[in-house]
Amino acid sequence: MIKLKHIVLLLFVLMCSCTNIDFVYKQSQKLENPIYKKTSYQISGKEIPTMYSNIVKYFGNSPNPSYTLNINTREKTVRRSVQSNQAVSKVDYELQFNYSLKNHSKDCMVLEKKVITRFSYTPKSSGYNYGSDQSLERMYDLSTLQSLEQFTNEIYSKDLESCK
Repeated sequence: MIKLKHIVLLLFVLMCSCTNIDFVYKQSQKLENPIYKKTSYQISGKEIPTMYSNIVKYFGNSPNPSYTLNINTREKTVRRSVQSNQAVSKVDYELQFNYSLKNHSKDCMVLEKKVITRFSYTPKSSGYNYGSDQSLERMYDLSTLQSLEQFTNEIYSKDLESCK
C-alpha cells in the first residue's frame, strides 16, 4: 500500500513538472531560409575557396533572383609567437565578413551585417606540410560556416520587404 502511494505521488509530481514543456521545432516555417533559391551573390575581398560551396548550401542558385547578396571578406593576421630563427609558431586570424542584402523589386538595401570570426593556428613546420595546410583550410571553412550561420539567423528576424 505504501509503495502504491509513492508511485502515485511520483506520477503526480512528474505530471505537474512537465506541463510547461515547449517543443523547439513547434514553428516549422521558421526553419526554412526565406531567401533560399531567391538570391544571387557576389564575393569580394579575401579568397576563401570553401566559401563558394558553403554559400550554395545556404542560399542555393537562382535563375531569377529577388535579392542580391554582396559579401566582402577581410583578413587580419597577428603573429603571436615568433621563434629565435624568425619562424612563426602561432598565428591569430581575424576574418571580417561584411554582408549586404539588396531587394531587386524595391531597389533598396534590406540588411547590412558585419560578422567577425577568429581562430588561432599553429603551423607544424616551417615548410610545406599537407596536414598543417589541411588544418588551416578547415579552420577557414569553419569560420565561413559560422559567419553564414550568424547572417542567416539575422535574416530570420528581419522583415525582408522593408527597406533599411
